[in-house]
Amino acid sequence: MKQYISRMTMGLLAGTLCLSAGTAGKELTASEQERALRYLTKTRVGVIAATKGLTEAQWKFKPAPDRWSVAEVVEHLVLIEGAVHGIVGNLSKAPATPAEFDARRIDAMVLAKVADRSTKYPAPEAAVPTGRWSPEDALAHFLAARDESAVLLKSTPDLRGHIVPHPVLGPMDGYEWILAVAAHSERHTQQILEVKAAPHFPSK
Repeated sequence: MKQYISRMTMGLLAGTLCLSAGTAGKELTASEQERALRYLTKTRVGVIAATKGLTEAQWKFKPAPDRWSVAEVVEHLVLIEGAVHGIVGNLSKAPATPAEFDARRIDAMVLAKVADRSTKYPAPEAAVPTGRWSPEDALAHFLAARDESAVLLKSTPDLRGHIVPHPVLGPMDGYEWILAVAAHSERHTQQILEVKAAPHFPSK
């Protein structure tokens, strides 16, 4: 899995070179950390609930040839979460947050846009699922990755102090990348529920 995460992380980090350094962002507050931790936990539970009790046929059912199965969705979640870990882990090497960066506005934008499935975006090539794990292993990888996200939230210094550009959303600080990964799993939990509601979804 690391080779896929590495390619995606390097691509996202490459854009930091064109951003000018500025005044470091404010320290993360206890309420901000708690807010993100609650969201990570809530969306983790959402994935577990949406996949609970699925049979092999249900895990692998595809509503259409160009649509992902539940197993593929979970695989995609793992790959994206791992890429974000790489970004946060290298955050200190990214440009400092400019003084004019409006963290409160960007926080709200990330939470609103990432979870909203009314606008679709193509997945990065390195995050396109290929069936590299069994459904059960994919879910186990997701749960481990989510635990790591919580650890990074609590242990990474200066999450507000550096920015890395998102290919769609623009510059985001480390805290916003963690919010985004939680919102990303909420977005794709909606997709899992859509798959389960599709005509011909196996009854067992």
